[in-house]
Amino acid sequence: MEAIMHEGYCVKCKAKKPIGEATEETMKNGRKAVKGKCQTCGAVMVKILGGKVPPAPDASKLEIPTSTAPSSSASSGVASATAAPSVPLSPV
Repeated sequence: MEAIMHEGYCVKCKAKKPIGEATEETMKNGRKAVKGKCQTCGAVMVKILGGKVPPAPDASKLEIPTSTAPSSSASSGVASATAAPSVPLSPV
């Protein structure tokens, strides 16, 4: 199998050069890139490849809501049991 020779722009040489010691990596944002060194000066070269590959959806993590009706206590203005009680401030 023949290795693919990637070509990138070296900012130190200011010219397009082949990327030496090239390795394909995935960046933090999910895009693929080829990273290596300029064969002339040794500067690090990076060439960003095609678009981002979206991850496959995991059906086990999907949540289906059981009820979409709003609770009656929230609309009536009555404080619920989970609300923090109000404490009157004492004069100092």
